[in-house]
Amino acid sequence: MNYEDILYEVDGAAAIITINRPQRMNAFRARTVEELIHAFKRAWAAREVGAVILTAAGDRAFCVGGDQKVFNETGSYGVSENGLWEIDALHTVIRDIPKPVIAAINGHAIGGGHVIHVLCDVTIAAEHAKFGQAGPRVASCDAGWGAAYLARIVGEKRAREIWFFCRQYTAQQALDWGLVNKIVPGSELLAEAKAWAKETSALSPTAIRLLKYGFNNDSAQIFGGVKMAAVALELLGNTAESSEGKQAFVDKRAPDFSQFR
Repeated sequence: MNYEDILYEVDGAAAIITINRPQRMNAFRARTVEELIHAFKRAWAAREVGAVILTAAGDRAFCVGGDQKVFNETGSYGVSENGLWEIDALHTVIRDIPKPVIAAINGHAIGGGHVIHVLCDVTIAAEHAKFGQAGPRVASCDAGWGAAYLARIVGEKRAREIWFFCRQYTAQQALDWGLVNKIVPGSELLAEAKAWAKETSALSPTAIRLLKYGFNNDSAQIFGGVKMAAVALELLGNTAESSEGKQAFVDKRAPDFSQFR
């Protein structure tokens, strides 16, 4: 596959997947998601790879979710080669790949980008990283993994706060809440992620695989809700309420959702 939106390389035992849309704060479109899925499967099949590092280009953003400008202009997040919108498949492959996935957060992890980092096995953050949700601001949400699995990590009260108020949190707050495993200076982020990848890659791959699936088993029942949430979100995306949220984002104004209460 010819990558347009991501970069892929193998460094030692680490596959490094980089979202490469810095001009859009590394927001994803359909093509981005498709390429990420391909890259994760490529790392899955590579015998020399013991761990995957997921990061992004630049130092402003890890990922700020779906590209709202593309959606506003076209009515969708664009077209992938197979014609599908596969964000659920991306979430699934991050969980299913039998190798640790290390998120290296180089800036803002917001919205759908926040969901992606939550689903990674561990997260290392640059000191300037920011975390949070924005979905309700644009009449969107992830009521599956993004809500239920987040609550398992930070607890119900904090998960509800993250979603219901759309605030942004510092790397230190994320560390205190258990959303992040370690904070490092931005200049040291990738080196630290590589060190973690090297460390885990020296361990028994079968033991790691069993452990990952053991951890996943505890939250597997969320998957049923994930599919229902995806269908509901698709329906929401075709409403006037959703149009108001997305247009307000493009116009850089506060949305007026009062008529939809």
